[in-house]
Amino acid sequence: MKERVESALNKIRPSLQADGGDVELVEVTSDGIVKVKLTGACAGCPMAQMTLKMGIEKVIKEEVPEIKEVVAV
Repeated sequence: MKERVESALNKIRPSLQADGGDVELVEVTSDGIVKVKLTGACAGCPMAQMTLKMGIEKVIKEEVPEIKEVVAV
């Protein structure tokens, strides 16, 4: 499952990098929670929470339906 999540992150990563940010996969738990770390410009961005839920989480759930939630750590 971790490889599938990483693959989904690779789809959204270019958009984040274009704005000076990035996302790093920290952990995929057995109960379907994905933990990520927003880096670069994303780390201090006021829109980071929206990017996390509407962008990153949406793409991951489309690619890996068994994922329940994506959280920033």
